[in-house]
Amino acid sequence: MAISPVFPVDEHGKPSIASSPRELFLFGSLIRETEKLILELFSRGLVSGTTHTCLGQELCQMSVVRALSHPDDYVLSNHRNHGHFMTYSGDFVGLVAEIMGRKGGVCGGYGGSQHIAYRNFHSNGVQAGMTGIGVGLAAANKGRGSPGVVAVIIGDGTLGEGMLYESMNLASTWKVPVLFVVEHNGIAQTTYTRDTIGGDIVLRGRAFGLSTWRVSDRDESFIDEVERIVGEVRSSGLPGMLVIDTGRLGPHSKGDDLRDPAEMEGLVAGDPLMALAARLSASEVDDVKERCKEFIVQIEQQALAFPPAVFDEAPEHVFRPVRGVDGPRDTERLPNVRAALNDALRQLLATDPEVILVGEDLHDPYGGAFKVTAGLSEQFKGRVISTPISEAGITGAGIGLAMAGKKPIVEIMFADFLTLCMDQIYNHAVKFPGMFEDTSVPLIIRTPCGGRRGYGPTHSQSLENLFVSVPGLTVLYGSHRHDLGHLLVNASQRWDNPTLFLEHKLLYGEKQDAGDYVEVEPDGGDIGAVLFPTLRNGSDDPDVTLLSYGGMLPVTEKAARILSDEEELSVEIVAPALLAPLPRETLLRLLMDRPRILVVEEAHHHFGFSAEILALLAENGYAGRVARLGAAPVPIASARSLESSQLPDENAVVAAVMDLI
Repeated sequence: MAISPVFPVDEHGKPSIASSPRELFLFGSLIRETEKLILELFSRGLVSGTTHTCLGQELCQMSVVRALSHPDDYVLSNHRNHGHFMTYSGDFVGLVAEIMGRKGGVCGGYGGSQHIAYRNFHSNGVQAGMTGIGVGLAAANKGRGSPGVVAVIIGDGTLGEGMLYESMNLASTWKVPVLFVVEHNGIAQTTYTRDTIGGDIVLRGRAFGLSTWRVSDRDESFIDEVERIVGEVRSSGLPGMLVIDTGRLGPHSKGDDLRDPAEMEGLVAGDPLMALAARLSASEVDDVKERCKEFIVQIEQQALAFPPAVFDEAPEHVFRPVRGVDGPRDTERLPNVRAALNDALRQLLATDPEVILVGEDLHDPYGGAFKVTAGLSEQFKGRVISTPISEAGITGAGIGLAMAGKKPIVEIMFADFLTLCMDQIYNHAVKFPGMFEDTSVPLIIRTPCGGRRGYGPTHSQSLENLFVSVPGLTVLYGSHRHDLGHLLVNASQRWDNPTLFLEHKLLYGEKQDAGDYVEVEPDGGDIGAVLFPTLRNGSDDPDVTLLSYGGMLPVTEKAARILSDEEELSVEIVAPALLAPLPRETLLRLLMDRPRILVVEEAHHHFGFSAEILALLAENGYAGRVARLGAAPVPIASARSLESSQLPDENAVVAAVMDLI
């Protein structure tokens, strides 16, 4: 329901709120009374879960959002988001119905109180999680010459999160129009800010070169001052940090307020909303109260009229379908995998203006730690961007770029560092398209992985087993037998899903050659299998099938030759490129009649890809014998003499096969 009976709206449905005391008091009162209704609905058992109200902070939450006027402006909020959302959308009924879990909710009940998407409004309950995304959205605006401003709104409790400072640094180095808004109410859940924050808050922004301001929502000129600040960020196109001193009258969530009654009395006495009421006549205040009362009755009636949210059909996955048609493949002979990937990136940059490469040390003449981006930054100036060492920050920025319609390819220098990106991947990149139908995140994260180079415990790991379990994340791990450049092009141009593209370090120098491998016919029910094929070679009636992928494939091939030549066994090799979503039906059709299957991986095989393969076979009545081979679950040593004894080699594969037989 729009609020046109109370406030006019612009062409985008955003309420137009004048800066007069009466208008501000009316809209602030609507926010307060709506939140009181939400709390009452909780007490009546009509709402479950949790909620975080902005009682006492209505003017604070209205101020920045009210000042945003361009269609390319974004609001990124947090768990305490109601005032921001109502000011942005005017959809009071949609908010209440959402929190009630009703079908008429703004997100159909999927997001609840904390997770809302509506046009350019997004909120998430993870502290600082949206800050890097805001930098990416602002970078997209800047790249298109738009004057849009991104407001990233956090509470003072978020000042303890490292992600915030990665994002502030990135915003400063990129010089993008993002305003970090700190709603400073002096307390996190139950812990006072004075006990958790060292130094001066404003100086934190200045340390990153941000324009900084500190205002109070108790000042009479507060609303006009915030509007001026937003205008300054818009006109300068540069990032800033705005600290708003405010006071929270309600508990952190529903009932956990442990503050001293005397402190609460002081906050009530300084309530900005009541200060506005004091500037009005008694008749004006009575009129506002009466209009609010009538409006809240309407909100409650309309929200309750919606049936509970139900799925027409419960979703089984969140992947968007393949789009477009397969483009022509460049048949030019390239010397190795590194050159093939470099050529694919070059083609993408040359043919699609929305493609952008982001990562550490990508620039020429360096061209990335493994030289995959060599020569690209000079040829495509401004679209191959070297970043600070900031894995979580640049992943968040990549998400924001993707949400804004770009096709970012983020390079993480070593796969081991993906653990720093996990929150952005698990709680943001895959959540948004899973919850919100109109939000897609066509992000690719490229990264070299694996050992056998003597790089040691934190630069030699194969982490695919951590990521194949992330719902909604595509995990690709091709080999030198795959057309890796084409896999990368397909991931960018035909696959609108967050994708992790793993590249084994030892394969960069390998010749990319399909050899005797053929593509397995993909099953139509396997999402993405048509883009990212499974390969096979060897006997059609094998004694043993070796299933392997990525950097283990050369090792597996050596073992297959030994088994064939010395043990006179017929051997089949199966090499998927798509690890997740698992091409289940394709693999089942191929493997179910095989007498013996050994799954070979470089990662430790507990709780991972091989476990899923074996579970798949067992669940479908496989009658043959199975085994798996991987590394032990211990740190990988630096000394080559030690490392070589930890990672499976061809002799280990042969021994595992002989045990199986």
